[in-house]
Amino acid sequence: MVRLAEEKFGDIGVLVNNAGYGYRAAVEEGDDPDIRRLFETQFFGAVAMIKAVLPGMRARHSGAIVNISTIGVQIMPAGSGYYAASKAALEGMSGALYGELKPLGISVTVIEPGAFRTDFAGRSLTQSSTVIDDYADTAGKRRKERDTAHGTQPGDPAKAAKAIIAAVESDDPPAFLLLGSDALNIYRRLAEARLDTIMTWEHLSTSTDIDA
Repeated sequence: MVRLAEEKFGDIGVLVNNAGYGYRAAVEEGDDPDIRRLFETQFFGAVAMIKAVLPGMRARHSGAIVNISTIGVQIMPAGSGYYAASKAALEGMSGALYGELKPLGISVTVIEPGAFRTDFAGRSLTQSSTVIDDYADTAGKRRKERDTAHGTQPGDPAKAAKAIIAAVESDDPPAFLLLGSDALNIYRRLAEARLDTIMTWEHLSTSTDIDA
């Protein structure tokens, strides 16, 4: 598909890895084929697209890669462990890719959106066929039949697209970008809580050094 696109449109200047879908399940409930399909789409599929466009971008020493992640990587909500894990893998790879491509004139940006009014919580949402009653009050609360988010999300997809374009076209595209006031507020709250935890356990963290 990349070759056909190049033949029809010319050089590919920007790749946006946006393909994905939701998957709800407690970790124990997750069906192995579903988990692998999720990672094939949201991690390995993105890697395949990146490797397909990079030869052309490297030859021109220009280009931009945008990988759509999720604020769920930070929240890690019960019932979305596999979805968050697939996006966390994408972010980890993107961080290394940023360092590899920046000297070549190619930018890499990870986007962490909050809740946007798309079909993510509608037709795109899947879940495990396995249901374990013990998780009813944790992961079970996020199953499709209990989800009321669809159509009520605060984010505007059209505005998100404009924001991504503005980031890519900037003189120094960011390696990481939050989208949505909800994502920004959540990130700030979690960052402060994690810093508090780090400081609380600092004595134990430093206790593992070899004695001088």
